[in-house]
Amino acid sequence: MTAAATQDRMPAIYLSHGAPPLADDPVWPGQLAAWSADLPRPKAILVVSAHWEEAPLALGATETVPLVYDFWGFPEHYYQVTYGAPGAPALAESVRKLLRAPGMPVTDVPDRGLDHGAYVPLVEMYPEADIPVLQVSMPTLDPVKLMEIGRRLAPLRDEGVLIIGSGFFTHNLAALRQGGIPAWSAEFDAWGREALNARDVDALLDFTRKSPAGLLAHPRTEHFAPLFVTMGAADAAGELGEQKAVIDGFWMGLAKRSVQFG
Repeated sequence: MTAAATQDRMPAIYLSHGAPPLADDPVWPGQLAAWSADLPRPKAILVVSAHWEEAPLALGATETVPLVYDFWGFPEHYYQVTYGAPGAPALAESVRKLLRAPGMPVTDVPDRGLDHGAYVPLVEMYPEADIPVLQVSMPTLDPVKLMEIGRRLAPLRDEGVLIIGSGFFTHNLAALRQGGIPAWSAEFDAWGREALNARDVDALLDFTRKSPAGLLAHPRTEHFAPLFVTMGAADAAGELGEQKAVIDGFWMGLAKRSVQFG
């Protein structure tokens, strides 16, 4: 890789995307806005969200279509949010070329808009909605396979593409209680911080068994899984060690830890 390519390479990030009420939080929107202001401006954004699992791997709309309001029971104004980012047909074609292979078909879902795992953080990070965005499904929750997908997507970073894995560092809504930070959420967050700092990839890949309260923090693992796409995109460039936590703390008892590689 040339020095110029390394200098121009976009970071790869994993962010906790919260929920629609994130927009009303007194702190979190500003944290996301400050993060994006500190990043190089992307030419395009590729998002892998916890809220789109589909196999074979699918590409979302490559032109602007309505958002997917994939949540229930919220006040009506959250269903009025719009985010008319341009589609990214050129990025979609690059993704097809990088991923399509024997045993890994790639399909298109041209009417599938951005879900809240994509647009909720992007509204705060890039509110002008003037950067092309492509959402890609998770075809599996297997961490090893997701890391491989990330590795194969890694060349996009040298083309100005910001790769975002969008989940939530802890996510067990059923186990939340009124007020306070549950012990399982705090324990998993502390363990995850140490594992990331130590570059303990093996522990992270086997997080349901090697972490304290792993199955309580993630009874279903879809909100941690996007981290592995991000890690794969970093690993391909030898940047797993260039990791920093940009956002930490808790929101409604859930860890909002968000990290940047590169």
